[in-house]
Amino acid sequence: MTESATLLILILLTSLGAAPVIFALPESAARLRTAINLTMATIKVALVGWLALEVGQGARHGLSFAILPGLEFRLQADPLAILFIALSAVLWLITTIYSVGYLERGPHRARFFGFFSLCVGATVGVALAGNLFTFLVFYELLTLATYPLVIHRGTAEALRAGRIYLIYTLAGGLVLLLGTLGLWVLAGTTDFVAGGIMADVAAAQPLAAQALFVVLILALGVKAALVPLHRWLPIAMVAPAPVSALLHAVAVVKAGAFGIIRVVFEVFGIETVRELGLTMPLAALAAVTILYGSVRAMTQDDIKKRLAYSTVSQVSYITLGVALAGPVAAVGALAHLIHQGLMKITMFMAAGNLAEALGVKRVSQMDGVGRALPGTMLAFSLAALAMIGLPPLAGFVSKWYLAQGGLAVGQDWVIPLLLGSSLLNALYFLPMLHRAWFRDAPEAEAPRPRIGWMLAAPPLVTAALVLAAGLMANAPFSPLEWTRFIVELEYRE
Repeated sequence: MTESATLLILILLTSLGAAPVIFALPESAARLRTAINLTMATIKVALVGWLALEVGQGARHGLSFAILPGLEFRLQADPLAILFIALSAVLWLITTIYSVGYLERGPHRARFFGFFSLCVGATVGVALAGNLFTFLVFYELLTLATYPLVIHRGTAEALRAGRIYLIYTLAGGLVLLLGTLGLWVLAGTTDFVAGGIMADVAAAQPLAAQALFVVLILALGVKAALVPLHRWLPIAMVAPAPVSALLHAVAVVKAGAFGIIRVVFEVFGIETVRELGLTMPLAALAAVTILYGSVRAMTQDDIKKRLAYSTVSQVSYITLGVALAGPVAAVGALAHLIHQGLMKITMFMAAGNLAEALGVKRVSQMDGVGRALPGTMLAFSLAALAMIGLPPLAGFVSKWYLAQGGLAVGQDWVIPLLLGSSLLNALYFLPMLHRAWFRDAPEAEAPRPRIGWMLAAPPLVTAALVLAAGLMANAPFSPLEWTRFIVELEYRE
């Protein structure tokens, strides 16, 4: 085994290897379980940092072995993989700290943290997958690992949400399996290659290539929450706050969006997708999802459901940027993969704090919460303003590049779309901030409990990252600079 393969395996084992150990620990071994979680998460961040430095200098790390003739299990660390794996590693560490504080007195902690580790391990596998077959393996592992997290509370509502989640995601996985087999038959390989592998097939069999593209986008669109395949996401918000944060910012939704990026850029190639006439239908689907999610968010009184419909809208910026088929828009799309993760995980952790400390779960209950939990609401407010697109925060950077990217390829309609979306964002986020900061809280019937540092600190840290990602967008190794590096490679081919 080469040194490069060893590094990839170690990154996977920090979460996949930790899971069976955590499962085996008794519920009473809280300190040991916490130590394992935090140690493994910290090691993963260090290993991913090391890997990013090497990949940034031109090194390529990989591992493969044959399953069938022409079909391999393949891991590879390319710049696109680093983008997603870095997000997963950093936010896993932060969410682990938050989860320890959130579940400190809850039941079934060993089960939760075991599946939590499996979930992150599967997400890392999705990032490192070097072909669609390997992607499919980890993509389905991600579904199975997140189901117990969705139903963690064990209530009738949680079990119903889990069933709906499984129906949608397993159906999407089955369609992805069919698409993977179709790709293998048509192209003779499922490898991810910059510039794509479908050009010759598309030239010879355009209808078959178009059908395969539609199948793959529909399969991945389930987890990416594209309309009308999004219904599972708001329902799954019955899960604990750390799970909601993980679903929206790092794992399931992002795995779908990341898969769409891989399919467009490295299975088909952006030029082939354009020649097949598929970029505009994909952009139109993303635009509909952006507006639909925002409109539905405005009608939600439940805080987590409002945030869930916001995710439906915001994640589709990634698909929109890819479908615009230009390098500037692609930079905006890939940057938003990171920026949306930072913004949304901040908001879900803040929502969890409101529920835990104040019992506030609805927008209509948010009067005066800014004075009760000022740090938490400061973090929430920064993330909300970033989602709206206020400069110089991270969300503004993404939207700026998407707007410039639309103009660069002659798609001027992107400008009113983004302006309309930002207006809708303001219409459902600003009333929350107004209630929190400018309305008086109702008379308290009992002393309000305080939250510990493990709940208070994580949203403040991620909110600081939201600010830093905007203020230092042009700094070396910022998310924006790394996405420029990726796009240069993709469009060079």
